Amino acid sequence: MPKDSPDMSALQDFLGDAQSLLNRAQECLQHFRLIGEDADASDCLILTLASLRDRARALEQTQIADYCQQLCTVLEPIERHQHLHGPALVILEANLCLLAWQVELVDPYSGALNLDSEEQSELLDSLDATLLAATQTCEQPI
Repeated sequence: MPKDSPDMSALQDFLGDAQSLLNRAQECLQHFRLIGEDADASDCLILTLASLRDRARALEQTQIADYCQQLCTVLEPIERHQHLHGPALVILEANLCLLAWQVELVDPYSGALNLDSEEQSELLDSLDATLLAATQTCEQPI
């Protein structure tokens, strides 16, 4: 969002929508905790993150949009959906917590969000490595 002429209404709408989408993502996590390998929850989570990504891009919230895109990229391979439990679920929850924190830190007047992306990269790498290892373990013949 350009800093010289923020559209306050659009920014406020985005922040409200972002909170609703993050709540939906938390509901998906609850499904993973209760049910485990839930394809519907996986699809819902990816669609929710994609919606947040698209809303963030529309308002030039590139840090949030890029984070959502990276999470979608890590979660999208179908073979990873059955591994969203245990350590992967804990790391996924940490990623969503960081994403929620980033939304909270968007300046409601200017739209500015200036953060270091190191923690984000570490969490994404950790989630990717955990899911990759789980997928490879399942593919190995007995």
